[in-house]
Amino acid sequence: MKKYKSVALTTYITSYCSILDNTLTLNGETVWTSDTPLFADFSKKAYQHLELQYPKFFKMDALSKLAFLASELLLTTLPGNTYEGTTALLFSNRSSSLDTDMKYQQSIADKKEYYPSPAVFVYTLPNIGMGEISIRNGLKSENSFFIFEAFNSEFMTNYANLLIETGKATAVLCGWVELYQEEYRAFMYLVSKEGIKIHNQENLENLYNR
Repeated sequence: MKKYKSVALTTYITSYCSILDNTLTLNGETVWTSDTPLFADFSKKAYQHLELQYPKFFKMDALSKLAFLASELLLTTLPGNTYEGTTALLFSNRSSSLDTDMKYQQSIADKKEYYPSPAVFVYTLPNIGMGEISIRNGLKSENSFFIFEAFNSEFMTNYANLLIETGKATAVLCGWVELYQEEYRAFMYLVSKEGIKIHNQENLENLYNR
């Protein structure tokens, strides 16, 4: 087996955003906030605020909507050449697709109201949202989704750097995209060879915990 030798390339956080407590934040600045208590209503209003034109959004499950909104908030503010088809996706969360899994289970649990909806079943994997983002932005590189108990800055840093160092990607769109029932949080950032902060574990922790 060929061994990989790290070249200790310095990478940077190009831009970052978060969606938490009904608020959209980009590079530490509040972009928009709402007092809407339900995620379904909040996500619809956020879509309208960002002036998005992507009708398929309304067919997505809640987890995919959260990932999609964060990616739009982040990527649409960057120059077109900042990311391209060789940008990889690296996401993680705690609850996988459990929110949608339970809704699908409910649709088949009652024998009298038995209806295994294909439209719901297709979202019973957490990485479907990554596919939606890839299609939207023409990204054709690697994508991986991992499950952790909490945001794992060490793993995310090392994995993103490895993808760039080995030439498997020119940039990496990273994200913690967690949603279960009405509890949700998205923290997304782009890693590349240029940016506003050095991409390391300490800086990631600071940005995530703001």
